Amino acid sequence: MRFQRTLSAFTVVAALHVLTACQGDAPVSGSGSRVTPPGSAAPPSAEGSLAEAQRYVRQFTSCEDLKDDPNDPRLPLSEFTAVGQWSVTERGVCSDRPVHGELIFYVASDMKEFQERYKQKVMAAIAAGEGASGLNSRVFVGKSFAVTPTQTKSALALARSDLRILTCNPTFAVPEGYKKEKALVDGCVLSDFVNSSDGSGSPNLQTPQDAAGQKPGQPGQGSLGLPRAGSIQELKSLVGPAMDCSHFTTVPTEVAVESIDYEPVVQGAPLDWGVTGRALCGVPAGAQRAHDLTWLDTVGDMKTLQAKAKAAQLADLKDDGKLKATASRLLVGENIAVETNDPAVRSGLYQQQFLYLNCVPGFSAPAGYRLERSQADGCVLTNYEPEHPAG
Repeated sequence: MRFQRTLSAFTVVAALHVLTACQGDAPVSGSGSRVTPPGSAAPPSAEGSLAEAQRYVRQFTSCEDLKDDPNDPRLPLSEFTAVGQWSVTERGVCSDRPVHGELIFYVASDMKEFQERYKQKVMAAIAAGEGASGLNSRVFVGKSFAVTPTQTKSALALARSDLRILTCNPTFAVPEGYKKEKALVDGCVLSDFVNSSDGSGSPNLQTPQDAAGQKPGQPGQGSLGLPRAGSIQELKSLVGPAMDCSHFTTVPTEVAVESIDYEPVVQGAPLDWGVTGRALCGVPAGAQRAHDLTWLDTVGDMKTLQAKAKAAQLADLKDDGKLKATASRLLVGENIAVETNDPAVRSGLYQQQFLYLNCVPGFSAPAGYRLERSQADGCVLTNYEPEHPAG
């Protein structure tokens, strides 16, 4: 095998721009994770080659029998890029034999392009309905190379290094206690948190506790960010990518309509719920059965809205412990809300940072999903739905 030294000075490691935060100086994000500013620490470096990348990785995990053969059977069949794409100049694969996995290496001449192309791939998958795309990212990046382990145990080992995991799913939030650093492209984040849907990744200390006397949800103060709008028309434009709102009305008698298939959260006078403006997307009825009904709200009193929605949700749960499929779920922003019973619409709204008011007793969310305090005791705001997990 021949390894070509394509870069004269190859900085092997570290998350882009920066690796470790100065504990006294780095600002803290809304999630409680420390955000590392660019340039706060110098990353270690080495000559640029697959062999040098392997040498660095071997400080943390096994990496045997490194090959650059494009036909190597150890390469994943659905590999996301190759030499000649995403500015990748070299690619190789080695084996982490103790955990029966592989590590795939990519040397990139332009790491910003690499990250941008990865982001585009994730966003395209999300747009196609794969809402969880990229949530369990295994793309570890340095200054000029990336490595993607196939096993979670390998990823946990690499998380101890100065490489960082590139995550571009907009619903992902770095849990408290883990490093959070800026990526080279907007909308992505670098961290040392290994997310895994089966719970085998990094421990998430922000998972809510069900023990008596403890209030679920986090963070204790502030928010990771929720959307807002200044009017119903602005809200309509905001949610446009997530739903079909070509049939739109603010006429009170039409907005108040209900269907056997679509039940709104807000019942009766909207002002009693803290709602100041209300609209309906979808076809309420007429020549054919009502379909695609979603309600849009501007909110003057979010605490009242969440308290009344909590009462309605608990009443729905009382009979069989389940929410009716026809009942809308309340997704909230800072001063706006959307009521919909369509999981596909909710998935799109989660990409826009709306969160679902969940008041189910004992609810918890897997690592990697957002979870924040609501304004109603005993409820949380989240983008995780056990009945419809993203992806």
